[in-house]
Amino acid sequence: MSSKARNQNVHPLWLRFCHWVNAIAIVLMVMSGWRIYNASPLFSFTFPDALTLGGWLGGALQWHFAAMWLFGLNGVLYLAMNILSGRMRQRFLPLSAHQLKNDLLQAFKGRLLHTDLRHYNMVQKCAYLLVSIAGIVLVSSGLVVWKSVQFPLLRTLMGGYDAARMVHFYAMSFICAFVIVHLVMVALVPKTLLLMLRGR
Repeated sequence: MSSKARNQNVHPLWLRFCHWVNAIAIVLMVMSGWRIYNASPLFSFTFPDALTLGGWLGGALQWHFAAMWLFGLNGVLYLAMNILSGRMRQRFLPLSAHQLKNDLLQAFKGRLLHTDLRHYNMVQKCAYLLVSIAGIVLVSSGLVVWKSVQFPLLRTLMGGYDAARMVHFYAMSFICAFVIVHLVMVALVPKTLLLMLRGR
């Protein structure tokens, strides 16, 4: 890679700001959400108290609602800036099922190269788009769980209150899985962390 390419501003300031705000919001929402879940579990397990936030149901709800606004508003800013700046089209399109299959095979073999950080491979494109959709589903289902009467259309689309709780849980699980894979990839390619810190 040339010196000019290495010094190119790959991640603008607004993107880095949204990324780190999102990271904080997700940690707060997941940990407080696990405490809320423990008060009325959907399944036969609960989360260890050491991994939860809030101390009790009321405290967890306060943390969760505070982080919800942070996550939601930051998400709107992120999507708006991606669309208005043209970054969405430049970095995520076009999509190719054939290329996704090839990149997935290379990834499973440990041969998927990531030498040019200015470009996303097809696995990255699809992963980032899917996690963005999961974020929208998470907020939508959360609104139904929080204000079911005030959002009747969303409640109907989710299949009712109880179904919305399930959707909310699965969307959270998908985002947690994405974060784990994301952190593993950062550990394998540490220069991506430097890029997200300084943009170049």
